[in-house]
Amino acid sequence: MICGVLNLHKPAGMTSRRVVDVVARLVRPARAGHAGTLDPLASGVLVVCVGRATRLMSYVQQMRKQYRACFLLGCSSPTDDVQGEVQMLASPPVPSWEDIERACAVQRGEILQRPPVFSAIKVQGHRAYRLARAGETVELAARPVHVYRLEICRYDYPELELAIECSAGTYVRALGRDVAEALGTAAVMSSLVRTAVGPFTLADAVPLESLRPETLSQILRPPRDAVAMLPRVQLAPQQIQRIQHGQGVQLAGCPPGELAACNAAGELVAVLRPAGQMWRAHICLVG
Repeated sequence: MICGVLNLHKPAGMTSRRVVDVVARLVRPARAGHAGTLDPLASGVLVVCVGRATRLMSYVQQMRKQYRACFLLGCSSPTDDVQGEVQMLASPPVPSWEDIERACAVQRGEILQRPPVFSAIKVQGHRAYRLARAGETVELAARPVHVYRLEICRYDYPELELAIECSAGTYVRALGRDVAEALGTAAVMSSLVRTAVGPFTLADAVPLESLRPETLSQILRPPRDAVAMLPRVQLAPQQIQRIQHGQGVQLAGCPPGELAACNAAGELVAVLRPAGQMWRAHICLVG
């Protein structure tokens, strides 16, 4: 059965679900799922897991993300981007490059971020954006996120382009909104490109139109790339057999936490977790 990870270049104007549907038709009866959605406005890296590798999607979702985002200063919208009804502010200030640098500095590191009202976060079992579209008042609590990099790439008022590296759960729209608020103005996101998800980069991303049955095996990356952040351990054949049957194995000198267990060929067979004096499969890709 086919199993692996696809690093795809999602075009703007297409939903992430639509990309997965394209992949699903090619890999049937294997499953397919994306590891972190991109809004239709956005383009760039969309990681799609196939077959048993779909069990690893949560690991990809937790990887650091990198973006190039463009904002328009001096205007606002309910969605914090140009997909909402954009309104121009009356006589907004025109901040200097230095002003923006200072505002960006406040947003770096671990911060509390208030998610956009138009987001997929659930409020009492309902998506926030659905409630907002229905005219209901939505209040979302601020959440801790980490912004590792927030730099100005280009500034020609009202256009501001930022390079961003951030943790999972960070809303780029909200970063632009909050930088603008610190400047005494407002902003909407006009475009967004995701340039990397962990080791999956835009330079290596495959255009969707290049995805065909005859090219799939060449494009598909090994499941171990989805857990690239985990320490790796090689298992002997008898140990792999025990893992397949739900039994534990003894491993010496391994760091605490999870391990990416591979066979002699370097293929991922399981993600292991400690269980007393033994290690057992949290996720098994064989058997």
